[in-house]
Amino acid sequence: MTTAPDLLYSDVEDDLRAAVRDVLADRCPPSAVLAAVETATPYDPELWRVLAVELGLAGLLVPEKLGGQGASAREAAVVLEVLGGGAVPVPFLGSAVLATTALLGCDTEDAGVAALLGRLAAGTATAALAVPLSAATGGAFPTAVRADAGGVLTGRVTSVADALAADTYVVPAVGPDGPGLYEVAAADVPAVRPVPLDLTRPLSDLDLSGVTGRPLPSADAAAALDRALLTGAGLLASEQLGVAQWCLDETVRYLGERHQFGRVVGSFQSLKHRLADLWLEVVSARSAARGAADSLASGASDVDVAVCVAQAYVAAVAVRAAEEALQLHGGIGMTWEHPLHLFLKRAKADEIAFGTPGLHRARLADLVGLPRPT
Repeated sequence: MTTAPDLLYSDVEDDLRAAVRDVLADRCPPSAVLAAVETATPYDPELWRVLAVELGLAGLLVPEKLGGQGASAREAAVVLEVLGGGAVPVPFLGSAVLATTALLGCDTEDAGVAALLGRLAAGTATAALAVPLSAATGGAFPTAVRADAGGVLTGRVTSVADALAADTYVVPAVGPDGPGLYEVAAADVPAVRPVPLDLTRPLSDLDLSGVTGRPLPSADAAAALDRALLTGAGLLASEQLGVAQWCLDETVRYLGERHQFGRVVGSFQSLKHRLADLWLEVVSARSAARGAADSLASGASDVDVAVCVAQAYVAAVAVRAAEEALQLHGGIGMTWEHPLHLFLKRAKADEIAFGTPGLHRARLADLVGLPRPT
């Protein structure tokens, strides 16, 4: 019997949200994000230090015995919701979620794995999972990188999220004994930074040929990678929810201030209807995102279904909210000085991260025994 997910926020989660919001209000206003996104350092190292070390967000998913906070996917989802609501350029998703979850699928009794998790939890190191941002759960283990018996890698991985801020890469590679995960020092890897659509989440193309990696002991590296991608997809829905909520709130605020024909624009009935429709979609998106986070946290048997539902629905809502915000802001929304374009690009980039909505709908159909949508 499947237990109904808990969609409500706990007091602890509310406090966590408030703490992260306070830090961002002081250190990461939209103007600061706009000023940094086209520079060589889009990430703010000092902001990440405050979030990772002082608030302990880097180790949220790491068990206490390994130096972390011992929290669950629910708390990580709250953080991503707030970060999405600011289009904040920090490597929380890449390091504290993706790379950390992959490492937790390894043998944490191994001294090297435990030490790496301890450094990530303490905020003294940052990691990235070396897979394309579009990699999706349920697929075959990637074969782009191969390893010989000595751990020397051959291959290239493109569009790796948050690699720019990472000290360490967790690299999936096919070795002599099959799929494995390897720890690689970022300083040893030549990287090219292509121009991404979402300037607040830089991507990197990694050339791993000739680089030596340390094998990370794991009973099932393919399962560890799949769990990391499933967790990434499920928690990304909360980031997308944050994007959609910001777009809705900002549009309501703007239409309540702008006047036309001697009236507040927000009083026009046609615009009220559009905002009401969008509000209903955002409320539904919140339920889907919270359901996915709770299923991941509780280890529910239908977690795959919850994640597919969340990604199939919330990704589209985030894009629609950003597009509606752009339309309803009029000319000001088209300017570079207004932060709206950051949220539209984040929503569009997130729509293909960890699988498109169409891919998740197809996988959902397989999971529940229905014909695939055409």
